[in-house]
Amino acid sequence: MGSFLRTLWANKNKPHTIILYNSAVKLITKESLVLDAMDGLVKAGVDIIACGTCIEFFKLKDKVVTGRISNMQEIVANLMESEQVITI
Repeated sequence: MGSFLRTLWANKNKPHTIILYNSAVKLITKESLVLDAMDGLVKAGVDIIACGTCIEFFKLKDKVVTGRISNMQEIVANLMESEQVITI
């Protein structure tokens, strides 16, 4: 995952949005091993949104340091409006 995210960060073409849910929400916390890439993607204009329910489940609200916390309603709307969705 680290290699993928760092390569994506270095790539000229970046996604508009990255959606994190389930344990992937840990990628934007201060303990994340890929925080440099996630923060770099945010600073490059990528909208990184994390499922608020998942953040609460893992008790990470005070540990999120980049991206933003959202809800499943916005996540579903993003997925439904997207021309292309890539899952990993």
